Amino acid sequence: MEEVIIVGAGPCGLSTAIELQKINIRPLIIEKHSVVHSIYLYPTYMQFFSTAERLEIGDVPFTTPNEKPTRLEALNYYRSVALRHNLRIRTYEAVTGIERTDGGFRVLTEDRFGEKREYGTRFAVISTGYFDHPNMLGIPGEELPKVTHYYREAHPYTGTKVAIIGGNNSAVDAALDLLRVGAEVTVIYRGDAISPKIKPWVRPTFESMINQGRIRMMLRSQVVNIEERSITVNAAGEHIRIDNDFVLALTGFRPDRKLLESAGIRIRGESETPEYNSETMETNVEGLYIAGVIASGSDANEIFIETGRFHGRLIASHIASRLAGGTQKARSGILE
Repeated sequence: MEEVIIVGAGPCGLSTAIELQKINIRPLIIEKHSVVHSIYLYPTYMQFFSTAERLEIGDVPFTTPNEKPTRLEALNYYRSVALRHNLRIRTYEAVTGIERTDGGFRVLTEDRFGEKREYGTRFAVISTGYFDHPNMLGIPGEELPKVTHYYREAHPYTGTKVAIIGGNNSAVDAALDLLRVGAEVTVIYRGDAISPKIKPWVRPTFESMINQGRIRMMLRSQVVNIEERSITVNAAGEHIRIDNDFVLALTGFRPDRKLLESAGIRIRGESETPEYNSETMETNVEGLYIAGVIASGSDANEIFIETGRFHGRLIASHIASRLAGGTQKARSGILE
């Protein structure tokens, strides 16, 4: 019987485990992929928006010679933190269900070989990310091999015609990256203007490339059909067919609510926000907590590593008070 099981080994899950170890609880972390898998899926040469100190967990300094850390540095940092704190992590094992029991919870899992396991735990924390759940377009041709919701690096697209769907930072970064390797880039965005959220140090370069005609920017536009050698775009009511080799559908991601709902956590309305106490991170299911981006609504940009890393402290504090209260009750019972 475990004291605490954490589902997800992202930065917020790791931080929660470290905070629990501070109160003498060694939780078990169960992760369906690798440690910090979401960061692994980031573009190969990506640089974070945040400075290193805002990504730190476990009182371990994040040192970098750069103004802002890279993806590779973050992978090394979080991996090192997990090793330094000797965290108990079972990777490549997916949690398929969490069920309430008299003494806590039953956590059901399945590993990559199809072997099923069952764990008992007094408390559970769900700290799953969202980067493996892209917002789908729901249009014909989206399933073609030429379409991807993940951008890794520019090299494979050298000399090809690439359509980028989306207009936020990930789309802009990819467009500029692709331009450097000789790709013919078309950015298709439903907004009326370039997003104001674009990084201020990137925006002038992006606008310059558009003005020079090196990047084709289609505003108030949506892709309505994808074929092997072309795409069809609805541009302000006019359907335009464009020759195309690859499509990068960089339309964002969203948390998966299935595990939450199956565990009995209530999801609120259209915002799809889980019901929880922001002071303790405990959900409407007693003893079941959430940490990280999973606590956000349908807009996965509400919570980042910078803020989600502190959820573990709230959870550990609440569990500590619960355990202290239980000990006090037991002592009172003996005295009586």
